[in-house]
Order: sequence, then structure tokens, then C-alpha cells
Amino acid sequence: MKKITIIFLLLFTILFAKQENYSDMSTQELISIIGYVKEENKAKFIKELYLRIPNMTQDEKTQFEQSMQEMQKNEN
Repeated sequence: MKKITIIFLLLFTILFAKQENYSDMSTQELISIIGYVKEENKAKFIKELYLRIPNMTQDEKTQFEQSMQEMQKNEN
């Protein structure tokens, strides 16, 4: 069930990833689209994520760090 929810969230957020206003998205939605954001929107996206770090739960921080590491591996 958790996988289905994550997949649904991912698909839902990809549809809205074209928006440049990431402040309207939840932290969980932002984390789920790490690696799928277009290059021209990446700076704004990363900035929004880093602004949210102080308010993230420990689980969100862990997911964020893992997703960022995966993205960096894929870029190299």
C-alpha cells in the first residue's frame, strides 16, 4: 500500500513539476520529485527544499538526504 501511495504521489507531482512555484507543494511532494525537475527549474527547486529543512521531520530529512545522494550519483 505504501508503494502504491508513493507511486501515486510521484505521478501526481510530476504533472505539477512543470510549475515553477514549488512553494505550493508539500515537502513530501518535493522530496518525491528530486531527480525529475528540469535543469532550468533545478536552482529554484533546490532552494525551496533547503528552506524547508529546519521544519522537516526526521523521516523527511532522511528521505531528502537519500534522494539527494541518489540524484548526485546519477549526475556523475
